[in-house]
Amino acid sequence: EDWQGLDENVAHVPFFAERYSEAEMIKRSQTFYELLNKRRSVRFLSEEPVPREVIDNVIRTAGTSPSGAHTEPWTFVVVQDPYLKHKIREIVEEEEEINYKKRMGDRWVNDLKRLRTNWIKEYLDTAPYLILIFKQVYGRLPNGKKKTHYYNEISVSIACGILLAALQNAGLYTVTSTPLNCGPQLRVLLRRPANEKLLLLLPVGYPRKDATVPALTRKPLEDIMVVM
Repeated sequence: EDWQGLDENVAHVPFFAERYSEAEMIKRSQTFYELLNKRRSVRFLSEEPVPREVIDNVIRTAGTSPSGAHTEPWTFVVVQDPYLKHKIREIVEEEEEINYKKRMGDRWVNDLKRLRTNWIKEYLDTAPYLILIFKQVYGRLPNGKKKTHYYNEISVSIACGILLAALQNAGLYTVTSTPLNCGPQLRVLLRRPANEKLLLLLPVGYPRKDATVPALTRKPLEDIMVVM
């Protein structure tokens, strides 16, 4: 098929940015760090309802992400139907059991033991929402021709990071899930087109009252930043 680029006739407009004082910049950056530093991967999620408007807003926020040539190559599928959530769980658990027992290898499985993870994914039923993020490897123009989506995986990955920050800001929790070998089945189940590939699955909700997380620490700044 023929491929076609984007419209070159895009108007450019003046950009006006809010400027903070140095003290305010430091305060805001510290406050935001403290908020995000509380983020944890939570595998024990409550069935307690979450306002739908919050989910709409965090996905709007993820949609502000930059993307290659502004192609916005993402689709966020929000699943709240109990039947669909359970079908997703069945697909994921079937493949994950094979992953743990055959595909991942002893070293990978052993590294996961300290996190106490396995192929049982109860949170796929209990979380009030599942958000499945698909990358669009190419798009479609109004005339039906294919549209190139440059750096589609990197662009969608950035959007996922912004989504995680937006969820934390709203007081919601999740665990980043990338179930191996489940993408094609989930794409068919959710009736997504062939140009979309599953990148990430996020169960979203409030932690259960008895939720626990591993007592992990993060690397200090001097171990993750190099100043030259």
